[in-house]
Formats: sequence, structure tokens, C-alpha cells
Amino acid sequence: MDKNLDAIDLRILKELSRDGRLSNNQLAERVGLSTSPCWQRVKRLEKEGYIEGYIALLNSEKLGITELVIIEVTLERHDEKILEEFGRAMINIPEVLEVYLTTGEYDYQIKVAVKGTKGYEEFLREKLYKIPGIRHSRSSFTLRCLKKSHSITPTA
Repeated sequence: MDKNLDAIDLRILKELSRDGRLSNNQLAERVGLSTSPCWQRVKRLEKEGYIEGYIALLNSEKLGITELVIIEVTLERHDEKILEEFGRAMINIPEVLEVYLTTGEYDYQIKVAVKGTKGYEEFLREKLYKIPGIRHSRSSFTLRCLKKSHSITPTA
């Protein structure tokens, strides 16, 4: 754990990771501070990069996005140009939720959200397979989410 964080900082981070919409008053009450020092700590944590931002979590099923697919990708080569092009392409595809450069048999793991198997086929044909430099890919459809977290939860 970072030595620059004390127990109160960790409690602030934990509470905000659970509910980023807490008012400063609610947060101060939960961590045992008055509002002004709490606000100052949150601002410091934001400025120092411990808090990267705040988001709204959308319900993908209500939006018609019914399938989550994990795709493993191997590139033909590993030169800088291919890596940059692949990375740029991933950033610009809305269905792509996460991309990880990995060790092992595959170069990348990609998490993709699509509208059913038809949406997945369209994603492959119209987007992924048009990216130059892909040698091989392997896909797995997720069946059920057992745990979903969008941030780590700090512990003291």
C-alpha cells in the first residue's frame, strides 16, 4: 500500500469506490471527518491520481447488449507499427470495453459487448478482421458474471 495514504484516505477511497455519487457531507460522515477536511482530502486524492474519475454504470441488457465475449488475439508480428495500429483500432471501436496486452500464447485479451451472436458476427467481419496484422483469434462467450468490479477496493 502507498505510504502516502493514511487510514482515513483509504476509507475515503473505499466509500467512493462503492458509491461515487456520495455527497461530501455523506462521505465525511461515513469516514469520521468534518466536511472541509474531507473535501480537501478528496481533492488531494484526485490531484495525485488516486481517483481517476467518476462514472455511471449502465445496464447493458436494458440497452440490448446481451453478449459479453472475451477474445484472445495473436498478431502476425510484434513491431512497433503493428502494435500501434492495433492499439489505435481498439480504442476507436465502441463494442470494445477492455483491451489487455498479455503474456503467454496470445498477445491481447479483449472484452467485447455485442447484441447477440449476430452482433458478434458483424463485429468480427466489419471491425476486428479489418484490422491489419491479426494472425489468429479465439473467442469465448461468457455465460454468467460471478463478480463484477470496476475498481479495486482499498484495505487498511
